[in-house]
Amino acid sequence: MHSITVNSLPSDSARPVDPHTMKVACSNCNLRELCMPVGLSAEELERVDELVATRRKVKRGTALFRNGEAFNSLFAIRTGFFKTCVTAVDGRDQVTGFQMAGEIVGLDGIVSDRHTCDAVALEDAEVCVMPFDRIGELSREIGALQHHVHRIMSREIVREHGVMLLLGSMRAEERLAAFLLNLVQRLHARGFSQTELVLRMTREEIGSYLGLKLETVSRTFSKFADDGLVEVRQRHLRIIDAQALRRIVNQQGGA
Repeated sequence: MHSITVNSLPSDSARPVDPHTMKVACSNCNLRELCMPVGLSAEELERVDELVATRRKVKRGTALFRNGEAFNSLFAIRTGFFKTCVTAVDGRDQVTGFQMAGEIVGLDGIVSDRHTCDAVALEDAEVCVMPFDRIGELSREIGALQHHVHRIMSREIVREHGVMLLLGSMRAEERLAAFLLNLVQRLHARGFSQTELVLRMTREEIGSYLGLKLETVSRTFSKFADDGLVEVRQRHLRIIDAQALRRIVNQQGGA
């Protein structure tokens, strides 16, 4: 079974370039269709190649950026997994999302020129650095790029609405079922298995994201396993009955 690896990346003006930094070309990247607009001409693609100047590797547990840091770049995840989180009033980390290869992080910094959350690598990862001022310049010249940036922002708004629905009206089983189905769907779009995955996040982190206590997450996983919906071996998860998980989620709509 395939697994995804992730690096965390600091904003390039805030931290020195490390020895792992290297030249990158979008035209040669197998994730291009996931994080870059499709249908570009050869000339436009060459210009977009200039937009993504470097890749950087960051070790597991290292922050790509921290809450309050100056915003300079967006980051396209090339390999690996991130979590974004904010510090709650009681000092605990509140997970606000999980991001994987082919997705963009750093959009939170656009509104105030400072990041409003931490982005932390859940495993060793590699990220492409895209200076935001250069994105703005190119977007004015390449309509497809501007449209793509707007789509990414819109997708984040839709995702936040989905999380609000999840936390506001779903029971624990519905929340976990929806989370697992969404995760495997996103992984499948990247060429991974539709039924098997390695959970890069802990159950505590899943609970933080879903608004559930650790004990509730563990109990719900056990119930899914006992009911024959999933098979769990530590962080290895196999979905046995996706239809049953979908029925659990759809109960919410019919309640």
